Amino acid sequence: MPKVKTKSGAKKRFTLTGSGKVKRKHAFKSHILTKKSTKQKRNLTHVTLVSSADMNRVKDMLVI
Repeated sequence: MPKVKTKSGAKKRFTLTGSGKVKRKHAFKSHILTKKSTKQKRNLTHVTLVSSADMNRVKDMLVI
């Protein structure tokens, strides 16, 4: 059997924590930043965890 490859897009976007949870970045922080408030841009900076509803899908993409 060949090895199962990790989705390369997911590999670039998600990282694992030590306890096995998956970290992600917020969307809407890449362009058209002039119309967004400073508070909104600052809050989008922080890293958060993937929700439990999406966890199985993300782990399948990462082959965990």
